[in-house]
Amino acid sequence: MDGQSPPRVLPLLLGLQLTALCPIAAVEIYTSRALEAVNGTDVRLKCTFSSFAPVGDALTVTWNFRPRDGGREQFVFYYHVDPFKPMSGRFKDRVVWDGNPERYDASIILWNLQFDDNGTYTCQVKNPPDVDGLVGSIRLSVVHTVPFSEIYFLAVAIGSASALMIIIVIVVVLLQHFRKKRLAERADKELGLQEDPVSKRQKNKIRLTIHRTDKVAYGQ
Repeated sequence: MDGQSPPRVLPLLLGLQLTALCPIAAVEIYTSRALEAVNGTDVRLKCTFSSFAPVGDALTVTWNFRPRDGGREQFVFYYHVDPFKPMSGRFKDRVVWDGNPERYDASIILWNLQFDDNGTYTCQVKNPPDVDGLVGSIRLSVVHTVPFSEIYFLAVAIGSASALMIIIVIVVVLLQHFRKKRLAERADKELGLQEDPVSKRQKNKIRLTIHRTDKVAYGQ
């Protein structure tokens, strides 16, 4: 038996060497972790991944759902070369494939959100020989309205500032217009006052000339 042990050890050593040369890597999954969406709208559940192995026909994507209040895990979507939609259950006719394996994207779109869609959605990607790795998860909260974010507040602030600037410009233009109008009226008035003495002197000269003419006519 001692003479037969070396041949049995050689295949084992060869296998260990091949494993060392071609290690199995893990698929890295990236998701948004937490997401809020309004009831009755559509939402994109984004899931991207990275893999050392080239993406091929062996790639598989599995989406599952676990309700927030507990309960069993439910099937949502499966992809392997082609997308496979659920044929029954709560997600029937409500989920579509929106990924692109060549771009390492395994996202889906969920239509017509309902309040009982609250829960955790998991995205698992296997790309042999990369089959290990953590499962990505998204905690979805379906709400009546989405709270204002910093982007909304910034947009409102910019809009308000722009409207205020327009109002200020209009007020300045109107003030300048009325100021010029008042100055013009004042100038016309002053010009009229300056012309009145001249008119009076001319009238006095005319009256004096008429008076002298009358004296000559009557022989005075």
